[in-house]
This record gives sequence, C-alpha cells and structure tokens, in this order.
Amino acid sequence: MKLALTLMIVSFTFLLAACNKTRGIDTSELEAQTRGEIIKRSGTTFTGGTPEQERLALADAENRLRSGGGLFGKKGGINLVGGDSKEQNAVSIGMPINPYLWKGSLETVNFMPLASADPFSGIIITDWYTDNNNPEERCKLNIFIKGAEMKTDNLKVNSFCQKFTNGKWVDQEVSIENNSKLENAILNKAKKIRLSQS
Repeated sequence: MKLALTLMIVSFTFLLAACNKTRGIDTSELEAQTRGEIIKRSGTTFTGGTPEQERLALADAENRLRSGGGLFGKKGGINLVGGDSKEQNAVSIGMPINPYLWKGSLETVNFMPLASADPFSGIIITDWYTDNNNPEERCKLNIFIKGAEMKTDNLKVNSFCQKFTNGKWVDQEVSIENNSKLENAILNKAKKIRLSQS
C-alpha cells in the first residue's frame, strides 16, 4: 500500500515538473501571431506601428469581436470627410448602443441645433429651439439610448419647454405625451433606416 502511494506521489511530481517546462519557452512570437489574427478578423480600421497604436488596435478588435462589430457593423467607421466611405479615411468606433436608434434620433431632431452628441454613452442633447411660428416658446431635448437592441426600453426622450413671460423664460410643465410621440417617431425612423440597409 505504501509502495503504491509512493509511486503515485512520484508520478504526480513528474507530471507537475513536465507541465512546468513551458516556462522557459519564448511564446512572444505565438502571442504576436494571435494578436495579428484577432485584429485581422475583427475588421478594425486601426493599424499597428507604435506599441500604443497596436494596443489601441487590439482593444478595438477585441471589443468588435465581443460585441459583433462597431457602431456601423464589422466594417465600422464614421466618415468624417463626406463622400464615398471607400475613398475616405474613417475612424473606427465600437460601442454598446443600437446604431439604428442613434441614427434615427439624429435624423428625427436634425432641425434642432445640437449642444452635445456622444455616441459612446448614447446621449444626444439639443440646444434651445424656437419655432418661427411661435417665437414666445422654446424647447430642448435630451435623448438617451441605453442598449444594443432596437426596442422601446432602450430609448428615452426628455423634453423641456419654456415660455417667454414678463421679460423672462418660464419653465412649462413636462409633457409625457410629447416625449412618447418623439420616442415613437425615433423608433419609426430607426426601423426605416434598418429596412433600407437590409
């Protein structure tokens, strides 16, 4: 019995020693090939060169592979210059919001001036807008896109309106009905955009 136990301990010790032999092997070439494949498969538009650029490309590639692509799918990118995206340089971004809700929101409120639009957090804030037919009233919007799926729960619109009375702007009561109408308009626009791209 003692002999069998001793043989088991010796066998286990040899097994551990054999597994530990890989510590002395240089695996950097294998790791570089793996990083290269991850970046290549992801469709990221970032390119390596400096260590910082390689780190950025790998981070973007891992995000794309984890989330299924950037804001505009695996090809990714926002055309900063205009024109055909195949001919222009693009900046790649991967984010956890629905691209159709984002684009639908921007197109729905394109008549209003934007104060802030952050695609990484999914927040659009308009500046005050006054209609020419009603110069005594102004409104602004806060739009929040919260998730990657195109559904009502991932979209929230808050409107704020003021009326010019006695020489100053006075806040009006928030209209939940108007907020719902705006959410429905954005969802409808997002559905049309998705259908046009399929």
